[in-house]
Amino acid sequence: MELHRAFLNPVVAACAVFFMVVPAQASERSTSGEVSELLSELRDPDQERWQRIERQIARLWSRSGSASADLLLQRGREAMSRGDTTAAIDHFSALIDHAPEFAEGYHARATAWYMAGNLGLALDDLRETIARNPDHFSALAGLGRVFEDLRQYERARDAFRASAAIHPHRTDVRDAIERVERELTGIAL
Repeated sequence: MELHRAFLNPVVAACAVFFMVVPAQASERSTSGEVSELLSELRDPDQERWQRIERQIARLWSRSGSASADLLLQRGREAMSRGDTTAAIDHFSALIDHAPEFAEGYHARATAWYMAGNLGLALDDLRETIARNPDHFSALAGLGRVFEDLRQYERARDAFRASAAIHPHRTDVRDAIERVERELTGIAL
């Protein structure tokens, strides 16, 4: 009986992993096309419904395909809204351990690191986000903000411009580009 149980535990674990991963992969494929269409609409500088499109994209990027990963993301975001960055970082770190390819986990943790004043770790997680989702306009804007705080103005400008190329409607990003360009002009003098 013990031999039978010892054999079944790895089999049950393998089945559980399969059923967790397959829906996540299918979910990623199904939302990938939808996100691409929405990003195309968002890139249109004359788009009047850009706020709705932005929310739809954010909602799709927040779906991991795993209920437990989505719960960790939700709990981390709730902790952030309470101002508890330590708990948020813990939840987001658990999320990344659970779903290491899920870009939004890194983006959420980067935000928490930034709020906690740890620019280096925020920068690392923003790079991980962009490696997994090169169209993540919020991560690109966050990258610009970190570079700006580090007084790396050329890198900040490049990151803000990359964000604006994907999402040309964000006034905060346009303002940041102008602010960084003023810094660069002042440095050139």
